[in-house]
Amino acid sequence: MSDSAAVRRRRGFVIAVGLAILVVGGGFYWLRQGSERAQAQRAPNRAVPVTVAAVTHQDVPIYLTGLGTVQATFTVGIHSQVDGKLEQVLFTEGQHVKKGDVLAKIDPRLYQAALDQAKAKKAQDEANLVSYVKDMERFKTLMQKSFATQQSIDQQQAKIDSTKASITADVAAISAAQTQVDYTNIVAPSDGRMGVRMIDPGNIVHAGDQANIAMLTLTQPTAVLFTLPERTLDDVRDAMARGQVQVVAYDRDNKKALSTGTLQTIDNMIDQTTGTYRLKASFANEDERLWPGEFVNARVLVGTAVNALAIPNAAVQRGPDGLFTWVITPKNIAEPHPIEVGPAAGNITIVTSGINEGDKVVTDGQYKLQTGSLVTITTAPAAAGSS
Repeated sequence: MSDSAAVRRRRGFVIAVGLAILVVGGGFYWLRQGSERAQAQRAPNRAVPVTVAAVTHQDVPIYLTGLGTVQATFTVGIHSQVDGKLEQVLFTEGQHVKKGDVLAKIDPRLYQAALDQAKAKKAQDEANLVSYVKDMERFKTLMQKSFATQQSIDQQQAKIDSTKASITADVAAISAAQTQVDYTNIVAPSDGRMGVRMIDPGNIVHAGDQANIAMLTLTQPTAVLFTLPERTLDDVRDAMARGQVQVVAYDRDNKKALSTGTLQTIDNMIDQTTGTYRLKASFANEDERLWPGEFVNARVLVGTAVNALAIPNAAVQRGPDGLFTWVITPKNIAEPHPIEVGPAAGNITIVTSGINEGDKVVTDGQYKLQTGSLVTITTAPAAAGSS
């Protein structure tokens, strides 16, 4: 056999093997495509497991929630009102104190000396006044005997009047000196809890110092200052017109209720930059769950929607055309229904149109659904719970 014939035979063998590979691969491809098409055709008939809830009429409390901060009813920096050495600090950090309790003492010796000097000056002027009054009586007697002139009597009366004025000034000086002495005892201006001590005994303090010895806060009762969107203003005002408005303070995660109080006031203007307005609520805070500076969510009860149609929040879905919910027909077929909603309250949402009482709405498993999907209910239908 010639070399050219051998080459042709090898080339033919390679071509045949390649064709065989193509045929086998194509067969596998078409088999796979056929299997996928069969699965796709069978998919609509496969039931999708879902959890549902029944649509019901119920009374739903309407809440508005705003982010706020806790503020102490009374906050004051404890300062010295006189200059001197801080001799004693009589409070313990974190201690509850009463109004008038002595918190610290300043060295009083210089101020006590000034007080004693003012009292001595008053005693001196009072003694002079007694002498001047007696001299006046003598001048009047001599005047009757023509041994004194009217001028001498007038001069003596001037001394008496001047001394009385000096005594009045002495009384004022004593009062001022006594006040300075009193200021050497730094007292609590209100009930409250003491903060961390910032200045230790032995330091020289001044009335003009910016640093506090400590901070005193009154947290029983306490307040929460929070904001709401301006569109809610009329609802809040109407609620206040009906009576006390309940406010519940929740933690930052909006899950745990910390304290219940009442709405006190609405600020007198709307912040045009943010489109919000401020409100202030008061809390008894007997257990001190609310701490000054803490961020909380303030939930305001502005009314109750009577006999409203409600579904769980999880049933409300958002699509390209707006809000909708999956409704299960009596034949267990899923259908999307466009809905319009009102306010949410806890874990339920008020629905104003799009569904009817008794409808079954999907609360879990929506991501597997398509229009017309067959479903199987994994749990018994339950009524939409209230918050």
